[in-house]
Amino acid sequence: MVEYISIGQITNTYGIKGELKVYPLTDDIRRFTNLKEVFIEKNGVLGNLKVEYAKYLNNMIVIKLKGIDDIDNANLYRNKYIKVHRKDAVKLPEGAYFICDVIGAEVYTTEGQYLGTVSDVLQTGSNDVYIVRDNDKEILIPALKSIFKDLSIENKKMIVELPEGLI
Repeated sequence: MVEYISIGQITNTYGIKGELKVYPLTDDIRRFTNLKEVFIEKNGVLGNLKVEYAKYLNNMIVIKLKGIDDIDNANLYRNKYIKVHRKDAVKLPEGAYFICDVIGAEVYTTEGQYLGTVSDVLQTGSNDVYIVRDNDKEILIPALKSIFKDLSIENKKMIVELPEGLI
């Protein structure tokens, strides 16, 4: 199970005082308002930084982190991911999962047929779609309650009931 969850990617600097422009990777963009600390990997080490403030700019977030006070220092964080500890992640409703928990899960049909491993999740407007790969084949499985039967995060195993003709 992933201990730290990515909630945004730093795309650029903003201004000259060390602010960072962040593309949100979360359904709830307002979650940045209440952040007290975040984690960012730099030189292979995951470090924590205190959040001074976050503000909104169209569909992006501008965040100011303690200790990043000029544009040169801010540039060192470009393309890095902002993460939160799992305990500080947004609480999901029952039956919802973090994408990082789904990726890597082995997928089986209700009859026990191995279909492959979830390699990615496409986020469409209406529902997510799991990309399941096994060697050279790829299956796109809609993340619908009628198809999705079970997911064991601990065992990284998903059970699906495919509609007729999907594969």
